[in-house]
Amino acid sequence: MPENNCTFEDAMARLNEIVKTLEKGDSPLNESLALFEEGAGLVAACQKELDDAEQKVVKLRKGPGGEPEETPFLDEAP
Repeated sequence: MPENNCTFEDAMARLNEIVKTLEKGDSPLNESLALFEEGAGLVAACQKELDDAEQKVVKLRKGPGGEPEETPFLDEAP
C-alpha cells in the first residue's frame, strides 16, 4: 500500500498535486526537493502495489482433464 496507509488512488492524486506544483516552478529549492522526495516515495509504493496486483491476476483455461486450471496472466500472448 502507498505511504501512510493511503489508498492507491489517494497516492496518485497526491502525485498529481506534486507534479502540478513542481511544474509551476515557483517553489523554493528546498520545498521542491522535499516534494520530489515525497513523490519518489509515492511512485515506489504505487509501483509495488501494481506489481503485487499483477501477480494476483490469473486467467482460467481448460486443463487436460477438462477442469479449469489457473495460469499466470503473463502467459497470454499479445
